[in-house]
Amino acid sequence: MTATIERPRRHHEFGADPRRRRGDRAFGGLATGAGILILVTLAAVAAFLFREALPALTGDTDEPFVEYVGPLVFGTIWAAFLALLLATPLAVAVALFTSHYAPRRLAAPLGYFIDLLAAVPSVVYGLWGFGVLAPVLARSVYPWLEDHLGFIPLFKGPAAASGRTLMTVAVVLAMMILPIITAISREVFLQTPRLHEEASLALGATRWEMIRQAVIPYGRSGIISGAMLGLGRALGETMAVALIISPADLITFNVISPQNPNTIAANIALTFPESSGIEVNRLIATGLVLFLLTFAVNVLARRLARAGFPGAAG
Repeated sequence: MTATIERPRRHHEFGADPRRRRGDRAFGGLATGAGILILVTLAAVAAFLFREALPALTGDTDEPFVEYVGPLVFGTIWAAFLALLLATPLAVAVALFTSHYAPRRLAAPLGYFIDLLAAVPSVVYGLWGFGVLAPVLARSVYPWLEDHLGFIPLFKGPAAASGRTLMTVAVVLAMMILPIITAISREVFLQTPRLHEEASLALGATRWEMIRQAVIPYGRSGIISGAMLGLGRALGETMAVALIISPADLITFNVISPQNPNTIAANIALTFPESSGIEVNRLIATGLVLFLLTFAVNVLARRLARAGFPGAAG
């Protein structure tokens, strides 16, 4: 007789382990529930804002809502755009330095330091901008800009003696969004395929040429995503702007003058405690506008990240 030796049967011959199937189903249910909860929460917030803003949008007020919210929308977008313009090049440069230039002993502590900037409360940034940055800019930078670049509408002046201008706000906001853009860009740059970098260097490219040809094109979507996330943070910032700026009800591109357009979030924080009746509804209506503006920025960020950035240098 011939003995038959049975080999042990494996799980995949009978299907997956029932315990693993239950775990997968439980995890899938939790993930789906979390996603639905987020959508429900956003819908509830939007419904609340719309309900409370409706009296201000449809009722009779001394000032039409569009005229009231127009300068606030302009100031919000203008301050966030200036902050993004200042922060993005510096953030990308810092990310490239920590990922491809700095030695590891220096790159790691520098990366931790940049990440820790995101943990500083916004009120601390506002106090620093009000007490330290604004006087320094008022003494040295703003007079120089007015004297030498006053022919440009941005620096036409007169320069604010206190330094509490939209440019100071933009610098503070740039410091606040710098860690977000830097962290995302650095992680994307580190994910660049090593073969792409070595191939570029093997063809005789310098380190900067390799970064321009291989690293930046690969991390383009990450740069855009980080910039849009930073823009969303700058659009909704409240305390830092409220502590620094001297607001006025106007639309101007002058960034060093004493009169500056206010932002939606700062205006709500400054005027809400003293408001009542229809004024509260009008402030909530401006909050609804900010909610829609931030939502539109996030949608635009996702589309840009998926499509890349056409026209950028490769």
